[in-house]
Amino acid sequence: MMKRSKKAGLLSAIIWGSGQIYNKHYIKGLVFFIIQIITIANWRYFYEKLWGLITLGQTESVIEGGIVKHGDNSIILLITGLLALMVLLFLIIIYIINIRDAVSMARYADDKEAIPTEKEWVAHTWGKSFPYIMLIIPTIFIILLVVLPILFGFLIAFTNYSAPDHLPPRHLVSWVGFENFRNIFSVPIWNDTFWGVATWTIIWALLSTITCFFGGLFMAVLINSKRVKFKKFWRTLFILPWAIPQLVSLLVFRNLFNGQFGPINRFLRESGIISQNIPWLSNPTIAKVTIIIINIWLGFPYFMSMMTGIMTSISGELYEAATIDGATSRQQFWKITMPLVLYSTAPLLIMSFAGNFNNFGVIYFLTDGNPINPKYKFAGSTDILITWIYKLTKDNRQFAMASVMSILIFILIGSISVWNFLRTKSFKEEDMI
Repeated sequence: MMKRSKKAGLLSAIIWGSGQIYNKHYIKGLVFFIIQIITIANWRYFYEKLWGLITLGQTESVIEGGIVKHGDNSIILLITGLLALMVLLFLIIIYIINIRDAVSMARYADDKEAIPTEKEWVAHTWGKSFPYIMLIIPTIFIILLVVLPILFGFLIAFTNYSAPDHLPPRHLVSWVGFENFRNIFSVPIWNDTFWGVATWTIIWALLSTITCFFGGLFMAVLINSKRVKFKKFWRTLFILPWAIPQLVSLLVFRNLFNGQFGPINRFLRESGIISQNIPWLSNPTIAKVTIIIINIWLGFPYFMSMMTGIMTSISGELYEAATIDGATSRQQFWKITMPLVLYSTAPLLIMSFAGNFNNFGVIYFLTDGNPINPKYKFAGSTDILITWIYKLTKDNRQFAMASVMSILIFILIGSISVWNFLRTKSFKEEDMI
């Protein structure tokens, strides 16, 4: 004789909710059954949307007799197809829950020789699953506002969505597989641009992180020196560059370092230091050096304030013991201060590197990626990957290649960050004492 649990599971697998009705949970069974009916009634909707996701449309828009006859919009089909796919996955989860619930209630009846009433089941489920129930609404918003755009951007990398020949609604978009990824590394103009911009991006991220870190450390050591009075005043003063909105500071520096009319060049000429204007932001090499120097001014206060707090928390007994043992101030710094500071700031240092890797504002508002580099495609000499992506999308509508760049950045930054996080002592439990 078939066990009650198997029978209930088989019933719900065929007709949703029938296992619950078999277990005398009529309202719950009716809810599952209604969901199945709605799903079946809308099968054509899911078929059409999934068809659109697979094909991305087959009919282009045309103009006949001065009248526009609209065809398929590939991007709309892609988005609605993704939504339909997510709904289907959600319905599959409900289907599984429907079977598991019927089986678990039947097993409970086999063990206890009685099934809890629906009222008892609701009270038990509400008490046990209340946090999950409350998380459903924000989870839906995250799926729609975060997960869906990420999936959309990811899938665009495998299409030919770009101007001028594959831009909806006039033209259709097609799936091209890994062709865009191959083009990045095989087509000379794309390959040269990618490696040139990527190399400068890595150099920029490393130098901007290291210089701000040691700049902040240097200022923190000076302020915390026993010889310095009015420490609160100095801390407040040097935190101002960080407190002022970065956009305002960058626009001010852009005017200061203007190669033709900037106050800095004018002052240097009037002082007799230079005879010709220095192309601060129009020469590729000088522009890169200038950007890094300006970024130090913007970034060192953050590390300074953080390291000041760390240094003030270091026990003075460590330094007293080191002094008794004959350690010099320099030895105390490198053997006590530096290791403790690095131990506390290593995760933030890695996060800062990732942030600088995608530091759009500094590059865009200082140089807009210029000066122009004739060897690059849609990129300038100071562009980093994120500003190049911006130009690919906003200015040139090369959405597919921009999506490829985004995926490569994610892989690179994610790999570096995870690898470094796992190597830091502050993330190893055996060292957290």
